[in-house]
Amino acid sequence: MIEMKKVLVTGATGAIGEACVEYFHNNGYFVYINYRSNKAKALELQETYKNSEIIKFDISNKEEVRGALENLTIDVLVNNAGITKDNLFFFMSDEEWDSVIDTSVNGTYYVTKAVLKNMIANKKGSIVNVASISGVVGNAGQTNYSAAKGAMIAFSKALSAEVARYKIRVNTVAPGLIESEMTKDLPLKEMKKAIPLRRIGVPKDVAECVFFLGDKASYVTGDVMNISGGMVR
Repeated sequence: MIEMKKVLVTGATGAIGEACVEYFHNNGYFVYINYRSNKAKALELQETYKNSEIIKFDISNKEEVRGALENLTIDVLVNNAGITKDNLFFFMSDEEWDSVIDTSVNGTYYVTKAVLKNMIANKKGSIVNVASISGVVGNAGQTNYSAAKGAMIAFSKALSAEVARYKIRVNTVAPGLIESEMTKDLPLKEMKKAIPLRRIGVPKDVAECVFFLGDKASYVTGDVMNISGGMVR
Protein backbone atom coordinates (compact mmCIF):
# COMPACT_ATOMS: atom_id res chain seq x y z
CA MET A 1 0.00 0.00 0.00
CA ILE A 2 1.39 3.40 -1.01
CA GLU A 3 1.72 5.77 1.93
CA MET A 4 -0.15 9.05 1.57
CA LYS A 5 2.07 12.10 1.04
CA LYS A 6 1.88 14.81 3.69
CA VAL A 7 1.91 18.60 3.45
CA LEU A 8 1.98 21.33 6.08
CA VAL A 9 0.27 24.60 5.15
CA THR A 10 0.92 27.53 7.48
CA GLY A 11 -1.67 30.28 7.70
CA ALA A 12 -4.18 27.75 6.40
CA THR A 13 -7.26 29.68 7.50
CA GLY A 14 -6.60 32.56 5.08
CA ALA A 15 -7.86 32.63 1.51
CA ILE A 16 -4.69 31.35 -0.16
CA GLY A 17 -4.00 28.90 2.66
CA GLU A 18 -7.48 27.41 2.38
CA ALA A 19 -7.10 27.06 -1.39
CA CYS A 20 -3.79 25.22 -0.86
CA VAL A 21 -5.40 22.89 1.69
CA GLU A 22 -8.17 22.07 -0.79
CA TYR A 23 -5.83 21.59 -3.75
CA PHE A 24 -3.35 19.32 -1.99
CA HIS A 25 -6.11 17.31 -0.29
CA ASN A 26 -7.95 16.78 -3.56
CA ASN A 27 -4.70 15.56 -5.12
CA GLY A 28 -4.17 12.82 -2.56
CA TYR A 29 -2.27 14.52 0.26
CA PHE A 30 -2.78 14.34 4.01
CA VAL A 31 -2.84 17.99 5.09
CA TYR A 32 -1.62 19.51 8.33
CA ILE A 33 -3.69 22.67 8.77
CA ASN A 34 -1.86 25.34 10.76
CA TYR A 35 -3.73 28.14 12.50
CA ARG A 36 -2.80 30.76 15.07
CA SER A 37 -6.13 32.02 16.44
CA ASN A 38 -9.01 31.09 14.10
CA LYS A 39 -9.73 27.65 15.52
CA ALA A 40 -13.31 27.68 14.25
CA LYS A 41 -12.14 28.05 10.65
CA ALA A 42 -9.44 25.40 11.12
CA LEU A 43 -12.01 22.94 12.47
CA GLU A 44 -14.29 23.74 9.54
CA LEU A 45 -11.48 22.90 7.12
CA GLN A 46 -10.72 19.69 8.98
CA GLU A 47 -14.37 18.68 8.74
CA THR A 48 -14.47 19.45 5.02
CA TYR A 49 -11.17 17.77 4.16
CA LYS A 50 -11.16 14.47 6.02
CA ASN A 51 -7.50 13.54 5.46
CA SER A 52 -6.23 16.36 7.64
CA GLU A 53 -5.21 17.44 11.11
CA ILE A 54 -5.14 20.89 12.68
CA ILE A 55 -1.97 22.21 14.35
CA LYS A 56 -2.01 25.39 16.43
CA PHE A 57 1.08 27.59 16.62
CA ASP A 58 2.16 31.17 15.98
CA ILE A 59 4.88 30.96 13.34
CA SER A 60 6.67 33.99 14.82
CA ASN A 61 7.02 32.22 18.19
CA LYS A 62 9.98 29.85 17.92
CA GLU A 63 9.09 27.88 21.06
CA GLU A 64 5.55 27.21 19.81
CA VAL A 65 6.89 26.19 16.41
CA ARG A 66 9.48 23.82 17.84
CA GLY A 67 6.98 22.28 20.23
CA ALA A 68 4.42 21.68 17.50
CA LEU A 69 6.72 20.47 14.73
CA GLU A 70 9.63 18.76 16.49
CA ASN A 71 8.66 15.24 15.37
CA LEU A 72 6.67 16.06 12.24
CA THR A 73 7.67 14.35 9.00
CA ILE A 74 6.23 15.85 5.80
CA ASP A 75 6.86 15.75 2.08
CA VAL A 76 5.93 19.35 1.31
CA LEU A 77 6.05 22.55 3.37
CA VAL A 78 4.02 25.57 2.26
CA ASN A 79 5.17 28.68 4.14
CA ASN A 80 2.06 30.73 3.49
CA ALA A 81 1.31 32.67 6.68
CA GLY A 82 1.80 36.42 6.41
CA ILE A 83 0.37 39.75 7.48
CA THR A 84 0.30 43.32 6.20
CA LYS A 85 0.68 46.52 8.22
CA ASP A 86 0.78 49.08 5.44
CA ASN A 87 1.92 52.65 6.03
CA LEU A 88 4.18 55.23 4.45
CA PHE A 89 7.69 54.69 5.75
CA PHE A 90 7.90 58.07 7.49
CA PHE A 91 4.79 57.25 9.53
CA MET A 92 5.50 53.55 10.04
CA SER A 93 5.71 52.46 13.67
CA ASP A 94 8.27 50.02 15.03
CA GLU A 95 5.41 47.59 15.75
CA GLU A 96 4.22 47.74 12.13
CA TRP A 97 7.74 47.00 10.94
CA ASP A 98 8.58 44.32 13.52
CA SER A 99 5.33 42.35 13.28
CA VAL A 100 5.54 41.96 9.49
CA ILE A 101 9.24 40.99 9.57
CA ASP A 102 8.70 38.61 12.50
CA THR A 103 5.91 36.80 10.68
CA SER A 104 7.25 36.47 7.14
CA VAL A 105 11.01 36.34 7.75
CA ASN A 106 11.50 34.89 11.22
CA GLY A 107 8.40 32.70 10.90
CA THR A 108 9.66 31.20 7.64
CA TYR A 109 13.00 30.51 9.31
CA TYR A 110 11.51 28.88 12.41
CA VAL A 111 9.08 26.61 10.54
CA THR A 112 11.56 25.61 7.84
CA LYS A 113 14.26 24.86 10.43
CA ALA A 114 11.84 22.69 12.39
CA VAL A 115 10.86 20.41 9.48
CA LEU A 116 14.08 20.41 7.47
CA LYS A 117 15.93 17.98 9.74
CA ASN A 118 13.58 15.12 8.86
CA MET A 119 13.57 16.08 5.17
CA ILE A 120 17.36 15.84 5.11
CA ALA A 121 17.29 12.52 6.96
CA ASN A 122 14.81 11.15 4.40
CA LYS A 123 16.69 12.77 1.49
CA LYS A 124 13.53 14.17 -0.05
CA GLY A 125 11.17 17.08 0.31
CA SER A 126 9.88 20.27 -1.20
CA ILE A 127 9.41 23.75 0.25
CA VAL A 128 7.26 26.43 -1.35
CA ASN A 129 7.41 29.91 0.15
CA VAL A 130 4.53 32.28 -0.58
CA ALA A 131 6.05 35.73 -1.12
CA SER A 132 4.53 38.55 -3.19
CA ILE A 133 5.25 40.73 -6.20
CA SER A 134 5.85 43.39 -3.53
CA GLY A 135 9.07 41.53 -2.82
CA VAL A 136 10.00 41.61 -6.50
CA VAL A 137 9.24 45.21 -7.52
CA GLY A 138 8.43 46.98 -4.23
CA ASN A 139 5.24 48.88 -3.43
CA ALA A 140 4.93 52.36 -1.93
CA GLY A 141 3.42 52.14 1.54
CA GLN A 142 4.75 48.62 1.97
CA THR A 143 8.42 48.95 2.85
CA ASN A 144 7.95 46.41 5.66
CA TYR A 145 6.01 43.93 3.51
CA SER A 146 8.28 44.39 0.49
CA ALA A 147 11.36 43.90 2.67
CA ALA A 148 9.88 40.77 4.25
CA LYS A 149 8.78 39.18 0.99
CA GLY A 150 12.04 40.11 -0.74
CA ALA A 151 13.88 38.43 2.10
CA MET A 152 11.78 35.28 1.63
CA ILE A 153 12.80 35.17 -2.04
CA ALA A 154 16.50 35.55 -1.22
CA PHE A 155 16.17 33.01 1.60
CA SER A 156 14.65 30.50 -0.82
CA LYS A 157 17.39 30.94 -3.41
CA ALA A 158 20.16 30.49 -0.84
CA LEU A 159 18.54 27.53 0.89
CA SER A 160 17.83 25.80 -2.44
CA ALA A 161 21.57 25.79 -3.16
CA GLU A 162 22.33 24.25 0.24
CA VAL A 163 19.79 21.42 0.29
CA ALA A 164 19.69 20.33 -3.36
CA ARG A 165 22.27 17.63 -2.55
CA TYR A 166 19.63 16.03 -0.30
CA LYS A 167 17.04 16.04 -3.12
CA ILE A 168 15.11 18.84 -1.43
CA ARG A 169 13.71 21.61 -3.62
CA VAL A 170 12.97 25.16 -2.47
CA ASN A 171 10.90 27.55 -4.58
CA THR A 172 8.87 30.72 -4.20
CA VAL A 173 5.60 32.01 -5.59
CA ALA A 174 5.00 35.74 -5.86
CA PRO A 175 1.28 36.45 -6.11
CA GLY A 176 -0.01 39.76 -7.40
CA LEU A 177 -3.53 41.02 -6.71
CA ILE A 178 -5.49 38.08 -5.32
CA GLU A 179 -9.02 38.21 -3.91
CA SER A 180 -8.54 37.84 -0.15
CA GLU A 181 -8.94 39.59 3.19
CA MET A 182 -5.70 41.47 2.49
CA THR A 183 -7.04 43.03 -0.72
CA LYS A 184 -10.76 43.47 0.03
CA ASP A 185 -10.42 47.19 0.79
CA LEU A 186 -8.37 48.02 -2.32
CA PRO A 187 -9.91 49.66 -5.43
CA LEU A 188 -9.65 46.42 -7.39
CA LYS A 189 -11.82 47.53 -10.32
CA GLU A 190 -9.39 50.33 -11.07
CA MET A 191 -6.27 48.32 -10.29
CA LYS A 192 -7.12 45.49 -12.68
CA LYS A 193 -6.69 47.93 -15.59
CA ALA A 194 -2.94 47.55 -15.02
CA ILE A 195 -3.16 43.77 -15.39
CA PRO A 196 -2.76 42.44 -18.95
CA LEU A 197 -5.16 39.54 -18.26
CA ARG A 198 -7.72 42.12 -17.05
CA ARG A 199 -8.81 40.27 -13.96
CA ILE A 200 -7.95 39.95 -10.30
CA GLY A 201 -6.52 36.60 -9.32
CA VAL A 202 -8.37 34.12 -7.15
CA PRO A 203 -6.80 31.92 -4.44
CA LYS A 204 -7.01 28.83 -6.65
CA ASP A 205 -4.66 30.54 -9.14
CA VAL A 206 -2.00 30.54 -6.44
CA ALA A 207 -2.80 27.07 -5.11
CA GLU A 208 -2.34 25.53 -8.57
CA CYS A 209 1.15 27.00 -8.83
CA VAL A 210 2.06 26.06 -5.27
CA PHE A 211 1.03 22.47 -5.95
CA PHE A 212 2.96 22.39 -9.23
CA LEU A 213 6.16 23.58 -7.56
CA GLY A 214 5.63 21.48 -4.45
CA ASP A 215 4.68 18.21 -6.12
CA LYS A 216 5.29 18.15 -9.86
CA ALA A 217 8.26 20.35 -10.76
CA SER A 218 10.97 17.80 -10.02
CA TYR A 219 13.70 19.71 -11.89
CA VAL A 220 12.87 23.18 -10.59
CA THR A 221 14.53 24.70 -7.53
CA GLY A 222 15.57 28.19 -6.47
CA ASP A 223 12.95 29.68 -8.77
CA VAL A 224 10.40 32.49 -8.32
CA MET A 225 7.04 32.17 -10.07
CA ASN A 226 5.14 35.42 -10.56
CA ILE A 227 1.36 34.95 -10.36
CA SER A 228 0.19 38.39 -11.38
CA GLY A 229 -1.73 38.10 -14.63
CA GLY A 230 1.20 39.66 -16.44
CA MET A 231 1.32 42.77 -14.22
CA VAL A 232 4.91 41.85 -13.31
CA ARG A 233 7.00 40.31 -16.07
